[in-house]
Amino acid sequence: MLSGKTILDLSWVLGGPFAGQLLAQLGADVIKVETLEGDLSRRIPPILNEHESPFFLSVNRGKRSIAIDLKTEAGKKTFYDLVKQADAVIYGFAPSVPVRLGVDFETLKTIKPSIVVAQLVGLHDKGEYADAPAFDLMIQALSGVMSITGEENGRPVRVGYQAADLVGGLYLALATVGALCKAESNHTGQYVQVSLFDTQVAMLTWQAQGWLCGGPIPEAKGSRHAMIAPSDIYRAADGVWIALSPTGEAFWQALCQQLGKPELAHDPRFNTPSVRIENVKQLSTILTECIEQKTSHEWLALFKLARVPAAPVLHVNQTLVHPLIKERKMLEFVTHPDSQEKVSMLGNPFKFDGQPNLEYPPKIAADTEAVLQQLAGYSVERINALAQEKAIGILKRAEK
Repeated sequence: MLSGKTILDLSWVLGGPFAGQLLAQLGADVIKVETLEGDLSRRIPPILNEHESPFFLSVNRGKRSIAIDLKTEAGKKTFYDLVKQADAVIYGFAPSVPVRLGVDFETLKTIKPSIVVAQLVGLHDKGEYADAPAFDLMIQALSGVMSITGEENGRPVRVGYQAADLVGGLYLALATVGALCKAESNHTGQYVQVSLFDTQVAMLTWQAQGWLCGGPIPEAKGSRHAMIAPSDIYRAADGVWIALSPTGEAFWQALCQQLGKPELAHDPRFNTPSVRIENVKQLSTILTECIEQKTSHEWLALFKLARVPAAPVLHVNQTLVHPLIKERKMLEFVTHPDSQEKVSMLGNPFKFDGQPNLEYPPKIAADTEAVLQQLAGYSVERINALAQEKAIGILKRAEK
């Protein structure tokens, strides 16, 4: 899909690298441009025996790594030579950094007029918010996401994974693809910017639109849906939580039958979607008392036969051995470059003919020599000279 496209990924830690990995999963040649010290995420604990961080490994598959000191003139010139051969540059620097480093769109389009530059910012690129720290927890708090997450009347709760960073990465990848399409059609460079704050506000969708249309302020409801009933989790006799969401009358009536309470379907408190919402607490009490009478295996077997929308609440380790993981090929076995052992890694959510198998994440500067020779036409002597100047970093063959 993106085969033949070269993307220079200057991002670090999570959101931007996640976008870079998505672009690699779509077939692009993604070149991770690191400082001589490497991406900070390489050092985020826990560190494995191979001196690798699972944090880094999770978002850097299928990339090549080069190390360049953009603060040196020689390093900057080297980067510009790569830009001449690239299709896009992505990064997640603070808004003032690109100009200071000379990697802003206005500069790069003078080097290659058709270049795409996609930038991830935390809040905004101007005014008092431009230099404000914007970590994931802060974005979830400021965007209102934490106010609708957690138990009713409880403390605000962050989403269990880094939702702001990762959703920002998704939008960054999508924006890059869109800009690449436009640049290819009109041969003109494109600049796109994605704010972590904007993406989280955008994800509020119907909750935000409901308030904008005059509805109540959205609040945390735990696992219960604010607009659909029943749609919640219930604990079975064996302690396993079951998620139930029988949306639609046919599913609701099927649930009542399987619970052994067909009369609930016609009870005036619960016989329409609107009255079920009005009386959701009474309904929840009844369902809680029912579900706790049998084990999760018993209930799930009954619900499966009747096609009642239900699922067990799994822990991550249980999810990763679920039959769907194998069916959907969401675990891949990747060869470790040093030990040659097979390492389990998350698979590609994009499914298309000819999709690439992403290799193990690269060591820092593992591909500096190859990339500079292939893309920039540098000689071995020139590369070694740049390394001696500490404008670039290279990984000696014995270390690879």
